[in-house]
Amino acid sequence: MQPRELVDHALDLLLEHDMTAFAGLWAEDGILEFPFAGPGYPKRVEGRDAIREYLRDYPNLLDIREVVAKTVHETADPAVVVVEFTVAGVVVASRKPYEMSYIAVITVEDGEIRRYRDYWSPLAAAEVLGGVDELTAAFTGGDRG
Repeated sequence: MQPRELVDHALDLLLEHDMTAFAGLWAEDGILEFPFAGPGYPKRVEGRDAIREYLRDYPNLLDIREVVAKTVHETADPAVVVVEFTVAGVVVASRKPYEMSYIAVITVEDGEIRRYRDYWSPLAAAEVLGGVDELTAAFTGGDRG
């Protein structure tokens, strides 16, 4: 799968809430990185299995219903794309509307994600989820009891 096709497929899986298949897009030793991660939040998740576990509860936090905008920028390296996208949906716990913009730098090798650098705003996510404590608990396993 080419990088642009992989992005389209990944967003479709996100809309389907199929996080197992979404995580399955990563290479066995692929990496998910969060350069803007705040305190208490993981900066890096390594390996497909760890990424699958990390993303497992995502649909229980956010019900993504629509990709509002998407632009894929090809780079000088054909294996790398930069994706700007905005998703909309509902915060599951509060039923409040959710809309957030992301930028991702994605490296694809052999049809799989080798590296995904997710440049998102922890402050914007904290605001929509109800605060920093809720954000940290949601994405670090604090609510998985």
